[in-house]
Amino acid sequence: MLRFKSLGSGSAGNATLVESSQGENTSRVLVDCGLSMTELRTQLSPMGLDLEDIQALFVTHEHADHVGHAKQFGLKTGRPIFTSQGTQLAIQVHSWGLRKEQIQCASDSEVIQIGHLQLCPFTVPHDAREPLQLSLSDGEMKLGLVTDLGHVSSHVVRALQNCHALILECNHDEHMLRLSKYPSFLKARISGPLGHLSNKASAQLLRAVMNTGLKTVVAAHLSEKNNTPELATNALLEVLEHQGPHLIVADPQKGTDWITVD
Repeated sequence: MLRFKSLGSGSAGNATLVESSQGENTSRVLVDCGLSMTELRTQLSPMGLDLEDIQALFVTHEHADHVGHAKQFGLKTGRPIFTSQGTQLAIQVHSWGLRKEQIQCASDSEVIQIGHLQLCPFTVPHDAREPLQLSLSDGEMKLGLVTDLGHVSSHVVRALQNCHALILECNHDEHMLRLSKYPSFLKARISGPLGHLSNKASAQLLRAVMNTGLKTVVAAHLSEKNNTPELATNALLEVLEHQGPHLIVADPQKGTDWITVD
């Protein structure tokens, strides 16, 4: 069984827990670590879990809301941290005091096996040194995760084919961003080709990867100032036509409940 839970999804911090259970054996991976160890433990405790129950951490890129507490996670748990070579250089991971074997390099399209979980990273257009997003599978079900990208590339569309569940960035509403009090340079960065997906662009990506097996879509990484759950939902529902996959909006602080991929 493959299932996942967003622990937080927004500019204040991002983290997603993914697990695969086969019999009595369970494999768990944390994708990004923008939450403090205290916040993580608070989220994990009701599930009967602690930090040591996670086998590995995958970091998508070097922005603080994704990597801000990865060093503490590595030092406290001793677990391996997978990330691209570019991200390793950007965060200077070799100065963190981790054991050499904890620092693992991830590359585009090279599958990483962690217990029963298969992680397949893919490059995305974003203003980071070598950003990766990924799909995760237990061999039967496939979860796609894309939370930070500036535009929908053909490579991203190919990587997200045949997903049974999808965590999809819906960062901003274009009209709200234009009218916001953000300075011009920040508006240009967010809406640019290496920034973040608007609701409209997210809907276009969803349309490009729709398939009969896709059962759940999670709208994630919503801007608290330049978007609303209603606007994101309405944009995606235009593609879903009010039927098909179950649509969920991740709360910036609380994330989501457990979601089973089936």
